[in-house]
Order: sequence, then structure tokens, then C-alpha cells
Amino acid sequence: MAAGHSIEPVLAAAVDGLLSRIAGRFARVETRRRARGLLLGLLVDLPRKTCWTIAEHAGDSSPDGMQHLLNRASIDTDGLRDYVVEHPGDVDAVLVGDETGDVKKGTHTVGVQRQCTGTAGRVENAQVAVYLTYASRHGHAMLDREIDLPKSWTIDTERCAAAGAPAETEFATKPQLPRR
Repeated sequence: MAAGHSIEPVLAAAVDGLLSRIAGRFARVETRRRARGLLLGLLVDLPRKTCWTIAEHAGDSSPDGMQHLLNRASIDTDGLRDYVVEHPGDVDAVLVGDETGDVKKGTHTVGVQRQCTGTAGRVENAQVAVYLTYASRHGHAMLDREIDLPKSWTIDTERCAAAGAPAETEFATKPQLPRR
């Protein structure tokens, strides 16, 4: 752990307890250990929460491991989502659907086109994703996400195939995406 950041033992114990219940969702023990570092980094008071800062907090010299965890690691994400759905913990919890945009250069990344994005505060070349989050007075957990494919993309099957979008992709509005 990086110097200058102390983690409350109760917080670490809570994360360890959760990870023991979902351990089978990770293909490798190293992935589960990295997930522990990510969760603790997200829960502690860091000035900024990026892969760099969270990796440093976890004692890593670069963000590569955290980025691997978030992008390529073998994790049973459907099983994790099912765990959260089956163990909601609060009858007053709500599901929140929200979007975020990432400004992009070029036009080859799936879903990128000129569109309004709150991230930029204007119309920009961007990719938009819609997230579904479980929220309660005890905390929140992201359940799922999906790239918002504009109609101009879904009607162009060659473009979708070239960008790696599944062939069966159909247009859906932003409110429809979290309902799926």
C-alpha cells in the first residue's frame, strides 16, 4: 500500500468479506487480488480516482494491471451482476440509468459520431454509453453498461461488423437500453 493512505480495518474487512462471497466469479486469484485493490482504491479518500492513482494506492508501479482488470481480465460479469440482483440488501433501493460520453477522434470506434454529450457540454465527435446502477442508502453498484449505437450505425451493418459490433445489434433509444 502506498505511504500516506491508511485504510480503515473495517473497510478492508468488508471488502474481503464481499470478495470471499464472489471469489468464484474470478478465473484467477491474481484477478481477485487486483479487484480488491480496485475496490479499496474506489472506497478510500483519494484526491482523484484514476487507474494511475488507484494502482499507486494498491502499490503498483503503473496502471497496466488495473487497466487489464477493467478491460481484459477473465471475470464472470454476468455472475457478478446476478449476485448484486439476488442480494439487493435494501427494499428501498432504486435502479438508475444514466449516460456518459467520451469525446473521440476519428469515426472507426463503435458508436462514434457527432452527437450531444454532457461530458463535453456540446455536440462533439463522441461515443456514448448508458449505465445501469443499483443505488441504496448503503451504497451503489454498477450492474451493466451498453454502448449507445446511433441509428446511423445500426442501419450500416458493414460499419458495425468492421467495428466489432454484434451482427444482431438493433437500434434502441437511451431510455430503452437500461430496460434491456
